[in-house]
Amino acid sequence: QVQLVESGGGLVQAGGSLRLSCAASGSIFRPNVMGWYRQTPGKQRELVATISGGGSTNYASSVKGRFTISRDSAKNTMYLQMNSLKPEDTAVYYCNVYQRGINNWGQGTQVTVSS
Repeated sequence: QVQLVESGGGLVQAGGSLRLSCAASGSIFRPNVMGWYRQTPGKQRELVATISGGGSTNYASSVKGRFTISRDSAKNTMYLQMNSLKPEDTAVYYCNVYQRGINNWGQGTQVTVSS
């Protein structure tokens, strides 16, 4: 089993910054891909950014240039630095680890951006 715990969410004004963290524990295998996804009520969960074990990154076009994903594989920890936040970034943000064909999810952390 994989346990994922997100932290760092909260309320911020538009233009501000937040840094999310995801601590993974349990049965972590390599290779894996870690990522951040987000979801708002009534909408499907959408990809924000992913990062492979080798450091290759992928971003949604809506966050490219504003968000930066990173990971510390030795600590099984992932981060999402979010700058220039917009009200449309408001969502529950979920940590994901994809390994051996299985998606593992955290419980989510709320990010609210006020205008």
